Amino acid sequence: MAGLLGLAVAGASAALFIVAAGAESHTGVARYGGAAWVFLLAWIITMPVLAPWLKGRARG
Repeated sequence: MAGLLGLAVAGASAALFIVAAGAESHTGVARYGGAAWVFLLAWIITMPVLAPWLKGRARG
């Protein structure tokens, strides 16, 4: 279930990135830099939720 949810989120993110890239209002560096920045911020925000969940899964 979690893998399917992750796949859906990744697909939605890719679709949003493609739609935003079609606007051609920013350079490639700005586009990819912005995507990396959003990924980093999302990672920081979700780590307090994901860390205990992943520890619980690792213990079995």
